[in-house]
Amino acid sequence: QIFQPLHTLRNAEKELLPGFHQFEWQPALKNVSSSWDVGIIDGLSGWTTFVDDVPADTIARRFRYDVALVSALKDLEEDIMEGLRERGLDDSMCTSGFTVVVKESCDGMGDVSEKHGTGPAVPEKAVRFSFTIMSISIRVEGEDDGITIFQEQKPNSELSCRPLCLMFVDESDHETLTAILGPVVAERKAMMESRLIVSVGGLLRSFRFFFRGTGYDEKMVREMEGLEASGSTYICTLCDSTRAEASQNMVLHSITRSHDENLERYEIWRTNPFSESADELRDRVKGVSAKPFMETQPTLDALHCDIGNATEFYKIFQDEIGEVYQRSNPSREERRRWRSTLDKQLRKKMKLKPVMRMNGNYARRLMTREAVEAVCELVPSEERREALRRLMELYLQMKPVWRSTCPSRDCPDQLCQYSYNSQQFADLLSTTFKYRYDGKITNYLHKTLAHVPEIVERDGSIGAWASEGNESGNKLFRRFRKMNARQSKTYELEDVLKH
Repeated sequence: QIFQPLHTLRNAEKELLPGFHQFEWQPALKNVSSSWDVGIIDGLSGWTTFVDDVPADTIARRFRYDVALVSALKDLEEDIMEGLRERGLDDSMCTSGFTVVVKESCDGMGDVSEKHGTGPAVPEKAVRFSFTIMSISIRVEGEDDGITIFQEQKPNSELSCRPLCLMFVDESDHETLTAILGPVVAERKAMMESRLIVSVGGLLRSFRFFFRGTGYDEKMVREMEGLEASGSTYICTLCDSTRAEASQNMVLHSITRSHDENLERYEIWRTNPFSESADELRDRVKGVSAKPFMETQPTLDALHCDIGNATEFYKIFQDEIGEVYQRSNPSREERRRWRSTLDKQLRKKMKLKPVMRMNGNYARRLMTREAVEAVCELVPSEERREALRRLMELYLQMKPVWRSTCPSRDCPDQLCQYSYNSQQFADLLSTTFKYRYDGKITNYLHKTLAHVPEIVERDGSIGAWASEGNESGNKLFRRFRKMNARQSKTYELEDVLKH
């Protein structure tokens, strides 16, 4: 029994929680207390007025960011020492020059309602912010490049994904969300300009931190970076393309957006220095119409990419069953009929139950050769069946590149052929499936076709930086909340955070 009830978390286990290990920052962190024995804190500490009428002390619980990072590093102490030994480095010499790369994830959870339980009413939605230590490297005298001494092997497991902050907030409630994450952002900013001194393997060593906010879905990225919502004509969080442009030119785009640029554009939007009309101004700032709040890395979220593209294929399957390419404007009734035909077939052949909203598991099962074969049985024309098979074949060639943790190692051939395959895929869409892509294309499909090679070239991987670890943690959140948390809102988040 791994998960014991809380009263058995004896003092012996205290050292597993942040706030146990001593450390200091040089220079000291701006606006952050220098005390290190800080455990769980109220996520709204420092805010005097509450947000709405929800009692403020029930809304959020978190660790202080630096304290949590120290705890994570101490967890990896053995791995760090092992890494130094494997690289033949004398650990007594290696006391400075460590660099830690941290992946940040943040995701909203829908209904987390407690079926019973006392305490004040809070919005029954939650947001989790967590981080994963992706790699630790060291710079040695005389060497130009850092030597990697620790690399997270399972960056998408909930085991490597450490919760930093839990909040009962609706992710769409921008004000409350930013109020709670404000201090986190401030602490992160302070840490980037300082070095952590902490004892590892019996010696004081100094660490620098780099933070990469990549574990966000598109909705969250748009919210954090001040972009319009995802239905906007500015379809992409990586480039300035509009939906119409993206459907005309599907493949040739490069990443242009960045946090700093978004901040500049917001200033232009706010001041309108050229006294333009609303439309001209919006075109100038490319849809940046709120103040960017937190820096995220422009990347593509592999999990939601799968889901978005599967949704798109699911719709193509329906259209092909109804032979939409030959006719215009089918009625709602007909569409509904095709959909139920498709669901029946998928249930019969693939044992796939229809789902309300596409989820990761459904997406993975749908995007297979078997699924296409099942659909082809319902498509009357041989020529259209071939096109569908070809479409899926190309997709399956492309998918490993953004899914795998290290594409250059796991699927080098597909990586080399990606641009060619995406070009073929785009050609197929703009000819055979033109009826769906005339002047419109979905956000994730655009990113899949246009941006994957560039991101892989920059980061070495897309899959490793995805939000899955955080998503799996959501499952645990629900479970702990039901089973291991004291049933009063004030304690609940603390208990879950401890787990």
